[in-house]
Amino acid sequence: MVTLLVGVGIFQSWNVALQIFNLCLISAIMALGVNIQWGYAGLFNVGIMGFAALGGLSAVLVSAPVITKSWEAGAASVWLGILVTLLGAGLIILIAKRKSRHRIYFISLILAVVYIAAYFLFNPAIGLIEQIDSALLGYIGGWGMPIIFSWMIGGIIAGYFAWLIGNITIGLRSDYLAIATLGIAEILILIIRNEDWLARGVKNVIGLPRPVPYEKDLRSFEWFQSFANALNADTTTFSNIFVKASFSLLFLFVLIGLFILFELALKSPWGRMIRAIRDNEVAASAMGKNVVARKVEIFVLGSFVVGVAGAMLVTLEGQFTPSSYQPIRFTFLIWIMVILGGSGNNWGAVLGGFLIWFVWVESEPIGLWLIDILTIWLREDSSVKIHLMSNAPHMRLLTMGLIMIFTLRFFPKGLIPEAQINTQDSSTTRSTA
Repeated sequence: MVTLLVGVGIFQSWNVALQIFNLCLISAIMALGVNIQWGYAGLFNVGIMGFAALGGLSAVLVSAPVITKSWEAGAASVWLGILVTLLGAGLIILIAKRKSRHRIYFISLILAVVYIAAYFLFNPAIGLIEQIDSALLGYIGGWGMPIIFSWMIGGIIAGYFAWLIGNITIGLRSDYLAIATLGIAEILILIIRNEDWLARGVKNVIGLPRPVPYEKDLRSFEWFQSFANALNADTTTFSNIFVKASFSLLFLFVLIGLFILFELALKSPWGRMIRAIRDNEVAASAMGKNVVARKVEIFVLGSFVVGVAGAMLVTLEGQFTPSSYQPIRFTFLIWIMVILGGSGNNWGAVLGGFLIWFVWVESEPIGLWLIDILTIWLREDSSVKIHLMSNAPHMRLLTMGLIMIFTLRFFPKGLIPEAQINTQDSSTTRSTA
């Protein structure tokens, strides 16, 4: 991977290489989150897109500037309505899990209270907020906090929604769980796209703050100019590279931290218990393990990681674009990363995240180059050549399909398969037992 990225830097540009590297880091973090769910516990979550979008939405709600006009129009009541709705949903889940014959009455009462509260809190304010300079604003705004805080908050919000969803869907069989999580993810995306008061809908939120300096600010610093002159580098180009490298350090710190924690968790008694539940639920339940609770736990943990990565992606792009959340990018590709790298192995998840994103980005220019070579004998105005060149971007889809077929045929357990316990080692056998 280092060789491939260096090759991009040499033959294309170091700006492109660092941009790919940053997106590889974020993809690896997302792949780690899915690997926790599928590789550790066998949970087939196809709602990755929804949790990534919740993380991205958190970046807006945390770091976007405070809009005074929205607060005057009723943003405080909207925030209160959101809080009441989320707390009410959580309270309903907790009551539903209790074995009480009166629980249906309590649930009905909470539903009525939440509906009435939300009706009177949302309705008077939403219309007024969306009318506030709708070309630039028209939403509740954020809290004006540093965007790096949104990484943790995005993970918490995604984890909370995963807890709500998990308590409803975890008991389903794997194929039904996949359908349920996919449907819920689509619902979340539709809400974000259509509710303009939340994050401007499809009009997007741009100009989000950064955790690193802006390029124009760097070029005004004397120390930076001296540094660039010492390297005989153009200040404009070097400032772009410096900013991307700063992002890389932040993302790398998060990836390494999560990787170490998950490696320790995987090799702990908790990790062995989770894998035992994955391999044989009946036996684990017979040993007194709460299978459903542990599955919800792992579902929440994996979704938390995906939410963190979603907030990091919006931080890197500096804007929140709900229309960009497509299943092929935020679900299909992430699953290919986990399958190619090796489910159940954190090293494999990271490798898959790097390799698949690199191929996804570079397959288009490589496809253009390959088609240009193959059609060199044709005239420039040839309809065949024009058709092939215009469809070169679709090479990435063909490439992903070929990678999947090749992996499933020759590496069914991935490039770095899950480590197997050596049954010949008596001490390992005793500790596992």
